[in-house]
Amino acid sequence: MSTHLRIVRGDATPEEIAALVAVLATRDTDQPRPAVRKTETWRNPARGMRKPLAPGKTAWRNSALP
Repeated sequence: MSTHLRIVRGDATPEEIAALVAVLATRDTDQPRPAVRKTETWRNPARGMRKPLAPGKTAWRNSALP
């Protein structure tokens, strides 16, 4: 019998160890994780705000653009 589980501290009863082993045995690790959804930037209200204006020759033109 190989030992994959070792109690480091405390005094676990056989029932507690059996419950822990049952929970760990029912974990399904073969299922793929759900994909993380990308944030949709097209409906982000900050998208309509303009960037800070930089001083220069075209600053007056850029001040009218969003």
